[in-house]
Amino acid sequence: MFGFLLHRLSVLVPIFIGVTLVAFSFIRVLPGDPVETLAGERGLSPERHAELLTHLGLDKPVWEQYLIYVGNILQGDFGRSFITNKPVLTEFLELFPATVELAFCAMVFAIVVGLPAGLVAATRRGTIFDQTLMGISLTGYSMPIFWWGLLLIIFFSNTLGWTPVSGRISFLYDVPRVTGFLLIDSLLGDEKGAFLSALRHLILPSVVLGTIPLAIIARQTRSAMLEVLGEDYIRTAKAKGLSPTRIIGVHALRNAMITVVTVIGLQGGALLGGAILTETIFSWPGIGKWMIFSVSSRDYFVVQSGLLLIALCIMTVNLLIDLLYGVINPRILHQR
Repeated sequence: MFGFLLHRLSVLVPIFIGVTLVAFSFIRVLPGDPVETLAGERGLSPERHAELLTHLGLDKPVWEQYLIYVGNILQGDFGRSFITNKPVLTEFLELFPATVELAFCAMVFAIVVGLPAGLVAATRRGTIFDQTLMGISLTGYSMPIFWWGLLLIIFFSNTLGWTPVSGRISFLYDVPRVTGFLLIDSLLGDEKGAFLSALRHLILPSVVLGTIPLAIIARQTRSAMLEVLGEDYIRTAKAKGLSPTRIIGVHALRNAMITVVTVIGLQGGALLGGAILTETIFSWPGIGKWMIFSVSSRDYFVVQSGLLLIALCIMTVNLLIDLLYGVINPRILHQR
């Protein structure tokens, strides 16, 4: 187990270096001057412009800026925002729980609906159930997020009035921040109705964000199950008279779960990267909106360090998925 973990960690080192290069280079290839953006309409004299460049460390050669950036990262210093003058790590930790909460609920929705849909489609291959479920999943995968989100807002929020339009919780509640996760903080607080309000605000964005992962999980579950159901050991289990429930639930599903878990991990990591469109449509205060604002304002340290922090989260999720493989199939732990 330890050797397997050490091997996976060693693979992440070059990935980390590559991510730092991409994050550092991304904002610098975009047109615009961060100092002029920071000054706004006031304008700056050439002397003041040069002074600010020096203060921000942007007057040095690019290679030297990169080495300073990596050195600071290794010391836990992700820089400060040009706009708010707050540490990037502080801003990230303030906003990340909102994104995690939304991504978690979206992934739960995708798994709870998508996994059974894929199982039913695989075991009823070629029937109306299979065709209908796969048709719906293809439609869900193809729908533009902004259109789907606005459609749900119009129907459920404006027409029926069942769900809020935007935000994380009603302005009537002032929930003290303990963990940053409103569902948990509202339970820990003593305001009645706060938890229900936070839950209602999560419904639509979770459905919108979870629709595409749901479709992918359903289709991949069906594909993996069909492949497993055609194996010799499944036919042997049927010949021995094992019940269909045992064959599917114990033998087939366990072996198909490697593929399904991989898809779930990839989709979960992508959701943690910040659902930009979903957060924008529902005014969700997560890292997606934060990164978009930082790119538009040329906030170098926020963009480069924010991308790195998001990448580290995705790498962590992938590492956990690798370890989960060993739980599903212990033989993987002994492979290199």
